[in-house]
Amino acid sequence: MTVTSQSEGARSAAPPVQALRLVTVEIPAEGMQARAFLLQGRGVARGFWARGEDWVAHRGVAVSVDAAPGSSDADRFHDVRSAAVAVAPVSSPDGAAGHARAAPRFYGGFSFREGHASGDVWEAFPSALFHLPEWELVGGRDGGVRLRGWALAAPGRESEVEARLADDLVVLRGEVVSFVDAADPVRAEGRGIETDRGAWEAAVSETLDAIHAGRISKAVLARTLDVSITTGVDPVRVAMALWDANRGTHVFLFEPEAGHAILGAAPETVATIEAGMFHATAVAGSIRRGDDDEEQRRLADRLLSSEKDRSEQRIALDDMVARLTPVCGAVEVAPEPHVLTLARIQHLETHIRAPVTPGTDVLAVLSLLHPTPAVCGLPRDEALLFLAEEEPFRRGWYAGPVGWFDTEGNGVFAPALRMGVMQGERWRLFAGAGIVEGSVPYLEWEETRIKFEPVLRALAAVGVDVTMEASLPPGDGGS
Repeated sequence: MTVTSQSEGARSAAPPVQALRLVTVEIPAEGMQARAFLLQGRGVARGFWARGEDWVAHRGVAVSVDAAPGSSDADRFHDVRSAAVAVAPVSSPDGAAGHARAAPRFYGGFSFREGHASGDVWEAFPSALFHLPEWELVGGRDGGVRLRGWALAAPGRESEVEARLADDLVVLRGEVVSFVDAADPVRAEGRGIETDRGAWEAAVSETLDAIHAGRISKAVLARTLDVSITTGVDPVRVAMALWDANRGTHVFLFEPEAGHAILGAAPETVATIEAGMFHATAVAGSIRRGDDDEEQRRLADRLLSSEKDRSEQRIALDDMVARLTPVCGAVEVAPEPHVLTLARIQHLETHIRAPVTPGTDVLAVLSLLHPTPAVCGLPRDEALLFLAEEEPFRRGWYAGPVGWFDTEGNGVFAPALRMGVMQGERWRLFAGAGIVEGSVPYLEWEETRIKFEPVLRALAAVGVDVTMEASLPPGDGGS
């Protein structure tokens, strides 16, 4: 585990983490907005997580935790949990003026595959990485906004650090409330190059052959879209545009280093635990959204009556329920899926709820569920091997679980879907489609095209005009 100094963006030597005490101070922050808070903190690690009107923004790093290089899936989830628990519990006294006891939240995610190594567009993204932020701003439907600071203190110096945090929070609140975004609107050209269509449709056909041969029953085949932009674009602006246009999704931004970020708008959660209750959504099957109410209803009815899409969604649901059995009580699922309607696309969705056994935390459940059939396929191991053979690029964190967890076992994780990774002026977007019996290659291409749109439209909303050019030939999808 890496311990980071209290100064935003700076790293320094520290005593062993077990010898330090985590302290926190919280103050009301009416008038503070996530956008200004993040833009004013440009140049340091930042993050944003939202669903509807509920959101959290953070910046700076008080503590960074990761998994040991080469850790297996089970080990990396356990390693991250163990490292986080080493800095808990919070030592702030209950009831002290200006102080608040809160379970520390760690924000970040995991790569899709175990054994992932950082590099290329994934330079700042190891197999697992989470930040306990220095500054955390929380808002929601209740209308209240709270600003929280975190720091590590040597034993006996907790009160001194708390006092400094309290002073710094008041100063930060004033700076953010008075912040004026003086940046000129972005006017940038973008050059977009997709995976070769012929090669990708051939891969879909090969997937269908593998299904017919009984090797797999489903594989989620992805493709990429590389966008080169003529000038730098702050990922916070793109994330805010995503949030504005996709309130029905789980919008995420994680920028562990300045200029290196992932962002997206996932339609589903893979694992949520709150107060001992598990919740997730099994989402699969797709159709476009209609241009008017009548067409909307017609397309939704077509999706509900599609044998192919219902089968794909049932595969995801049944596998998740089976994997939950060892750690959950009675699992509640609706008898029939419903249609989830998003800005540009519709899916079949079923909610899953279950009480978890005492002592079971969200990372333990996540280790059982990831990767779900909705992002990988079935059988899991065979689908993983098949995708490694067929996809000419590294997934990195694409389709890996991203979100937050606390040291009391709670957390929310969504798969990193409808997403892009940014490295300076270079962006790579990802989109996938579940291939099952009955899939048609050209229709799957169109489905993935729709799934690129959230990030492309967000880039357009901040002033980036992307012109599509010739597709990448086979094998040039990058690393």
